Amino acid sequence: MIDLQKLSQEAKEASITASTVEELSKVQNQYLGKKSELVKAKKGLGSIPESDRATAGKELNEARESIEIIFTERKLEIEEAEWDLNLASEKIDLTELLNPITRGHLHLITQARDQLEDVFVGMGFTVAEGPEVETAWYNFEALNIPDWHPARGNFDTIFVDLGEPEEVMLRSHTSPVQIRTMERQAPPIYIVAPGRTFRTDSADSTHLPAFNQIEGLVIDKGITMGDLAGTIDAFVQAFFGKEVKSRLRPSYFPFTEPSAEFDISRPDGSWLELGGCGMVHPNVLSNCNIDPEEWQGFAFGFGIDRLVSMRYQLDDIRELVLNDARFLRQF
Repeated sequence: MIDLQKLSQEAKEASITASTVEELSKVQNQYLGKKSELVKAKKGLGSIPESDRATAGKELNEARESIEIIFTERKLEIEEAEWDLNLASEKIDLTELLNPITRGHLHLITQARDQLEDVFVGMGFTVAEGPEVETAWYNFEALNIPDWHPARGNFDTIFVDLGEPEEVMLRSHTSPVQIRTMERQAPPIYIVAPGRTFRTDSADSTHLPAFNQIEGLVIDKGITMGDLAGTIDAFVQAFFGKEVKSRLRPSYFPFTEPSAEFDISRPDGSWLELGGCGMVHPNVLSNCNIDPEEWQGFAFGFGIDRLVSMRYQLDDIRELVLNDARFLRQF
């Protein structure tokens, strides 16, 4: 009889040398096939005494089962290794899908408009809006701008040819929203009116033919120029920071009297013009059926595009409308 314990050990060592299922099958055939030592030993059972035959047969079957387990376990190890290898070779890189998706965001002008609205709403104002195409009454006449005023010429205003019965144009400022509000709402009134406006300006580093404005209007009893100055100063510090100051300079606008330009201070000590303001002209109040003897008010306005250009120190205001993603991603 053969040494079954030694045979099992040899089978285990031989199975480890096989790296593929095909190689393992060949090694397994050497130990369990028709020409294997086990089969030869089984055929030789008839040559041993009958009293020892049953025991020897049992030992041969146990040895065969042990060797079969060795090759079964080794086959599972090889198949698992091959599976891992195939998985690694067929792996698809999904890293880009796991990374945060780059999405668009609000345009710089929209961000500034939202911030401005938040500041004024925090000061007690409400936001009012109106149409971008207006009649001469709302864009000019109700605002005390007579027929002879230069702003009513073709060189500044974009007219819309709709025929009779009245002139129609793209609004040149958001002041028509103030008129519509005063016609519709009884005082007291505290509103800001943001929106797009249009003029025949040629686009350059400081001008755009279509730009954004925000205007404010206050109508109440006992309103003075001091209230206007205080409101502007509060806005400037809320939007730019407490270190920034504001000042008023005398000016002229047909819809306010007295009128002023307001400036903000720069870190170097100089001043930068931001917009226009003044006390609402009595004629404007009368045009909206508001008694100027009982109610007073002030108005102010400035360009959001120019404000953004100043705040971020842009060299060319046209960057705001070129839609260059490299520029917009910075904000």
